[in-house]
Amino acid sequence: MNLTYRADHVGSFLRPREILDARANPATTPGELHEIEDRHILRVLAKQRDIGLRIFTDGELRRAGFMSDFHDSVEGLNTGDAVTRTWKRQGDGGTGSSMVSLAGIVTEKIRQTRRFSGDQVEFLMRHSPGDVKVTLPTANQFPAIAYKTGFSERAYPTRSDFLWDIVPLVRGEIQALLDDGVKYIQIDAPRYSYYIDPKWRQYVRDEMGMDPDQALDEAIRADNACLEGARRPGVMIAMHLCRGNNRSQWYAEGGYDPIAEKLFHGLNVDAFLLEYESERAGTFEPLRHLPSDKSVVLGLLSSKLPHLETVEQLVSRVAEAAKYVPLERLGLSPQCGFASTLEGNLVTEDDQWRKLERVVEAARVIWGTV
Repeated sequence: MNLTYRADHVGSFLRPREILDARANPATTPGELHEIEDRHILRVLAKQRDIGLRIFTDGELRRAGFMSDFHDSVEGLNTGDAVTRTWKRQGDGGTGSSMVSLAGIVTEKIRQTRRFSGDQVEFLMRHSPGDVKVTLPTANQFPAIAYKTGFSERAYPTRSDFLWDIVPLVRGEIQALLDDGVKYIQIDAPRYSYYIDPKWRQYVRDEMGMDPDQALDEAIRADNACLEGARRPGVMIAMHLCRGNNRSQWYAEGGYDPIAEKLFHGLNVDAFLLEYESERAGTFEPLRHLPSDKSVVLGLLSSKLPHLETVEQLVSRVAEAAKYVPLERLGLSPQCGFASTLEGNLVTEDDQWRKLERVVEAARVIWGTV
């Protein structure tokens, strides 16, 4: 399908200092925090409108991170035993690494206590200047990071058992968003990067005890089960793939070549939002596998670094991609969100808005519209 929105973004915006301070202050009441969030959501909605975007999010300003709705909406996760993961950061001196803890280990059968994003969507739908996008984490996110050998078996014998207990919860939220009138649902799926990076494929084999190819097949089946019945006229269903996005760091590298054919043909979505801002993402050649009923939003601007890409650079790179996918099935965005985690990337809010202004500017040059 051809894209409805040429100028796109992945959804999350930097949290204003007032929100960060309010969250950090134990004296802040839920009502006070909600009022602060309301004001800043109205501000970022107006900013998106003024820039010229046609698709709107609340910047995920009510969330602690892109997957926190899951943690906040289910019981059965223990935050005391974290899984650690190595991240890399690009700087003037090259790359380094740090360890980041990921909280929320499953130790009991999960039980949903509320909707994932219901309180967010109601306000957004009332105040958005245009079509609304809501983001959700893939069900595949949690068996990879919330299952810890020696702890989680008491609830689920295998990661697969855990995964298929998550699927109906995500499917239910997607159906609720459709009922709410949301026009654009984006599934954030960084776990697919496990299957493009040799070290993570080895991790799947050695640490998760799964064959990587079989695990990829199951991941696609699980996402499709979540998306059952979601594709319909007038609604965009998209899958966003990234290689990690935490304080301008990443954890995986590699092009889409190992997964492109299976993923592009297998996933029941309208579009893919793909990172393409650096050499870590490889070439555009895997796009040749994209079937004719699907589109790609090219993540050509970095949300990790403040350097502003030029219109000429973006026009040139889109032209390269158009050798593999017709221009009418391409769009443009930053490569990831600006704040997949509460703390956000190492850029300023001014950098953030300049990047999005540049997306709109380039889209108008390339397609004549946003």
